[in-house]
Amino acid sequence: EIVDGKRRDIWVYEWERDTLTRLTFAGESNAYPVWTPDSQRIVYSSQEKGGALNLWWIRADGAGNPQRLAESKTAQYPRSWRPDGKVLAFRQSNSGTGTDIMTLPLEGDEKSGWKAGEPKPFVNSPFNEDQPAFSPDGRWLAYQSNESGNNEVYVRPFPGPGGKWQISTGGGLYPKWSRNGKELFYRSTDSKIMAATYTASGDTFRADKPQLWSPGQFTDPSSSALGG
Repeated sequence: EIVDGKRRDIWVYEWERDTLTRLTFAGESNAYPVWTPDSQRIVYSSQEKGGALNLWWIRADGAGNPQRLAESKTAQYPRSWRPDGKVLAFRQSNSGTGTDIMTLPLEGDEKSGWKAGEPKPFVNSPFNEDQPAFSPDGRWLAYQSNESGNNEVYVRPFPGPGGKWQISTGGGLYPKWSRNGKELFYRSTDSKIMAATYTASGDTFRADKPQLWSPGQFTDPSSSALGG
């Protein structure tokens, strides 16, 4: 996303040609882009029709018009696609339960067209949950929650039901899975990257004690007035 001082839009940067192509033109705020697993589309939050930021997507090559995927009176922020591209995990603000993790099923394909289903709550406790991330095999969802009083990283089976495993110790944010299916990374509260090796069998998840992955400090530069 790029902000020019007046509006916020989604752009695609092409490394080999060193070029920027703008994808969104409607509405004042278009933010938080997430690629689909097949790289054909980009889902994002938009105020194209006014009101709260809701889920939209557009072809990555700019063809066609943006399509609305979900509608809510409260803000929605895309986070992670299941590897098969048929389920999107996103964050939604809800009165009474704060920020919750929702999932949006999609059916179809690029040739026959896509149809979005009804959003479903995945974790909607009285606490704040955010940053859902699908595992490489699509069987697990990692996320952060402040249910203990501090933000920690947890893992649950998808689509559930099932157990819940706390991964981080002493605080954790922004979980990310390694592509080899062996490690789960997250940012500690003092802005360092931690990694926990894990094994999963059936409905059981086991993570080892997190280890420091890098002594460097890493911060989130994307914080904005949009609150995502």
